[in-house]
Amino acid sequence: MAAFDTTRPAYGAAPVAGQIKGFFSALIAKYVAWNDQRVTRNALHALTDRELDDIGLSRGDIDVVATK
Repeated sequence: MAAFDTTRPAYGAAPVAGQIKGFFSALIAKYVAWNDQRVTRNALHALTDRELDDIGLSRGDIDVVATK
């Protein structure tokens, strides 16, 4: 009786699957980073000038701080 192993990917399929997984992982990572920057920027814009001065920032620094 012959057996067919279905637990291993077909020859040559693993690199393609890895590339697809890597693409989507990078895409998700970029989205997460963008969302973190957006949330940080919105939170800092919600602060008053006095509150920003207390933490050592000005309105002009918000974009620089949010992208780090």
